[in-house]
Amino acid sequence: MADQPLPPQFVDDAPYEPPRPARPIRTPARAAAAPVVDRAPRRLTLWATLDKPLMVVVSLLLALGALMVYSATFNYGFEEFGGNDTAILMRHLTNMAIGLVCTVIFTLIDYRLMRRMAVIVMLMAVSFLIAVLMFGDRTFGARRALINGRFQPGEFSELAIIIYMAAWLGSKNTRIRSLAYGFIPFTFLVGIVGVLVMLQPDLSTAAVIFGTSAVMFYLAGADMRQILIALAIAFFTGILMLQFFPYQLERVQSFLDGLTDPLQTSWQVQQALSAFYAGGWTGRGLGEGLQKFRALPAPHTDSIFAVIGEELGVLGAVIVLAMYLAFVIRGFQIARRAPDAFGSLLAGGITIWVAGKALLNIAVMTALLPPTGVPLPFISFGGSSLVVLLVGVGLLLSVHRGTVIRRNTPERKVHVASYGRSRRDGRRRISSPGRSRSDVRALP
Repeated sequence: MADQPLPPQFVDDAPYEPPRPARPIRTPARAAAAPVVDRAPRRLTLWATLDKPLMVVVSLLLALGALMVYSATFNYGFEEFGGNDTAILMRHLTNMAIGLVCTVIFTLIDYRLMRRMAVIVMLMAVSFLIAVLMFGDRTFGARRALINGRFQPGEFSELAIIIYMAAWLGSKNTRIRSLAYGFIPFTFLVGIVGVLVMLQPDLSTAAVIFGTSAVMFYLAGADMRQILIALAIAFFTGILMLQFFPYQLERVQSFLDGLTDPLQTSWQVQQALSAFYAGGWTGRGLGEGLQKFRALPAPHTDSIFAVIGEELGVLGAVIVLAMYLAFVIRGFQIARRAPDAFGSLLAGGITIWVAGKALLNIAVMTALLPPTGVPLPFISFGGSSLVVLLVGVGLLLSVHRGTVIRRNTPERKVHVASYGRSRRDGRRRISSPGRSRSDVRALP
């Protein structure tokens, strides 16, 4: 008994045993496939959050617009402003500078703030539209501007209805298909703004409002039957308004006559077609156009696309179309990647709005639609029109910034709740992006 070894009293006394290989821990398939996320926050610079392709496209359109405005107005400025051939251009550049400042401001502001201000923006638009009917400057038989023609409420109402529709439609979810919660309120809200604009009268702006709102309504989840009914109501409302404004009816009649005989179309369209014919494929050269000196109406606003066709030719006109197409593609990409319904509808509505205005202007200049007063976005001379368009660009950039910042900010709740998104009561474990507390935080 005394010869038996004592049990080890210390760790060092224990005999050496090689370590056993650890058994692999079985993990669920979802947990194994889950990516490893770096929880450390990454600081993004302002430049890293901006959408460069959109900025390049808008910059090119603005630069081309400045060139074409000067080309179309240097002779008029020389004659009307005491030899100052850059008078109109300087006014255009001033409006552009104001618009770019607004672009920077709205780019830096969290776009979700506009959802809270949607009702205020809508009330402002309606108030301005009523004010212009009562106190507006009467020009060519219409009241469309305030402050000596410097502010056109119709242009502001186009963006206001987009902001309000994005907030309202984004909150409806599947109820958008309901007659009581979707179609009737939509028709009533858009109808109020549209009728006030038509009373100025400004049927082209009303058409932009109706068309943009209808497409947004469809993107929000409405079925095609509701869209067709809404467009039918807008169409018959337009027909009714034509009976009260004979000059608009004459435009439609001249368009219909021009389908069979181009010489019977309106004077503006005839001069625009003559400019395109004179320009040919490559154009006369920048500043060398002649039609702007003759009888082409409003060569620096509504008819500026005809000036482009004469001086830059068909190739120049195609390049302009390509730039608008690039804007539309990039705008829809921003809308598709937006982190919430409001951002998606806001970006989509602004994209549709710009595309619709461009198509209307180009279609009129090429005799595809009756004459309207819609300027060419970012290119035509304009005050409130250009500024409001650049505010829309700022909101687009803000939506893109919000997407980039959210993708680069780790959200612990998202990863924890990804394994079970539903409760027993059917509600989601994660609050919707549009109602989360993170919405309160402003973008850096």
